[in-house]
Amino acid sequence: MQIFLKSKICKDKEDPEEWALIELQGDLNSRSDEPISGKHIGDLHYTKDGTPILIIGHHIMYGKIQDLEKPLVLATKQTNTVKTSKIEYTIYAIIRRKLLFKTRPKPIISNALTR
Repeated sequence: MQIFLKSKICKDKEDPEEWALIELQGDLNSRSDEPISGKHIGDLHYTKDGTPILIIGHHIMYGKIQDLEKPLVLATKQTNTVKTSKIEYTIYAIIRRKLLFKTRPKPIISNALTR
């Protein structure tokens, strides 16, 4: 069987988008019992030197960028059954790096004005 790969071209690029994977050590729990999939859980920022910072609620985590040993591909499968059973995969993104957050979150403490 032949498997064909085709790239979904981004508007101003010849290659598919490049994404990154976020890896957290431990569990991510919400206050309610609702699932957190598809919800906003925090903000991702970078320092001037490129260190990733993840802010979730009143906590901050510092991470590092690592290259994946083997790249991952985000693709969808289409089967063309008109004349032959030809299978194609459309590649939407390539994941070559991960943002690793393995330290414990630190609380963000603001300076309260006292009178």
